[in-house]
Amino acid sequence: MTARVRYERVLLKLSGEALLGDKPFGIDDAVIDRLAGEVEAAVGLGVKIGVVIGGGNIFRGMTIAANGGNRVAGDQMGMLATVMNAIAFEQKLAARGLRTRLFSAVPMPTICETFNQRSAQAAYDAGDAVLFAGGIGNPFVTTDTGAAMRAAEMGAAGLFKATMVDGVYSADPKLDPNATRFERLSFDEAIGKGLKVMDIAAMALARDNGIPIIVFSIKEPGAFIDILKGGGRATVVAG
Repeated sequence: MTARVRYERVLLKLSGEALLGDKPFGIDDAVIDRLAGEVEAAVGLGVKIGVVIGGGNIFRGMTIAANGGNRVAGDQMGMLATVMNAIAFEQKLAARGLRTRLFSAVPMPTICETFNQRSAQAAYDAGDAVLFAGGIGNPFVTTDTGAAMRAAEMGAAGLFKATMVDGVYSADPKLDPNATRFERLSFDEAIGKGLKVMDIAAMALARDNGIPIIVFSIKEPGAFIDILKGGGRATVVAG
């Protein structure tokens, strides 16, 4: 360990929308490069890190279902979108000289490794930046739940949920100027109040495995590193 950090082993969950930047579709190169820099800084602190990226900047499976289409096919398309994002992010990390491993829950051996817990655990332990794509390989499961599952499988000490605001609020702060921001919540409070931390399955997985969820703003450069070091601004859901 090269520096003292609060969380030594983490899983970072990025939404696909976070990669959009100011673009209406796809990936903003400047945004993904900045995010890769934050992962590089975390690795430099000695933090073991895994990353799950959603696919909403390319495709959301529920869109097909909402229009009367096949939800399973839609979710499969969404899983492929997460693989595309993970490949793009891996390239940015590799360009910075980081060792990376990319695992997909959907087998595609000509592109990346098929996920298995032992290989991913070994990559984590070796200090590689580990990317998890393809959800868990099944429809009807969000990338939030996939991130919580991977966090549990990797023995993460914290599940970092990057959002567009600096924590969890009682209502959408963009719509309600009187929304209250929470510094800390229990899982039962977050679930009982219907707060949009992560979906209920993800929160239950994190709760049952004793993994706190740390919600912070991805729009603020350096926020992730500040929290790792014991400072920063975030809402912690735990206990």
